[in-house]
Amino acid sequence: MKKISVFISLSFLLIASACGGGGDNSANQSNGEAPKSMVAEPESYDPKRGEGKHTAEALAITSAIDEAMATKGEEIAGVKCTTCHKLSTEKLVGPGWHGVTTRRAPEWIMNFIINPDPMIDKDPEVQAQLELCLVRMPNQSLTDEDARNILEFMRKNDNAK
Repeated sequence: MKKISVFISLSFLLIASACGGGGDNSANQSNGEAPKSMVAEPESYDPKRGEGKHTAEALAITSAIDEAMATKGEEIAGVKCTTCHKLSTEKLVGPGWHGVTTRRAPEWIMNFIINPDPMIDKDPEVQAQLELCLVRMPNQSLTDEDARNILEFMRKNDNAK
C-alpha cells in the first residue's frame, strides 16, 4: 500500500513538472485585449512556418501516412504529450490534437514541437491559446526524428490522406 501511494505521489509530481511553465499572462487575460507579442519585432515572424529550421521543402510530406513512423510517434506521444493533450478536440491541459494538421502546416508543427518557447513568445494565435490553457508548452527536448514521428501520428489521428 505504501508503494502505491509513493507511486501516485511521484506520478503527480512528474505530471505537474512536465506540464508546468512560466510566464505571467495575467495582463491581457483580465482586460480582454488581444495578446501582444513579447518580442521587439514580431513582424519578422512567419506564422505559417513558425520559428525554427523546418521548412515545407525539407520535410517533403507525402499524402500517404507512413504507418511505421505513426506507430513510433504514438509511442513517443504516449510518454511526452498525452499527459497534457487529448487526441480529440477536447482541451486537457493543452488543446486537443484532432484537426491540428488541417489547421497548421507540417513545418509549423515540427518547429513548435522542437522549439516551443520562441513561438509562444512571437505567435499571436499561440499566445491566445496560452490565455485559454494558462500553461506554456514545455520544451520536451525531442529530436527531429521524434518530432517527425509525432507529426505522422498527428496526421494519422486526423485521417490525413
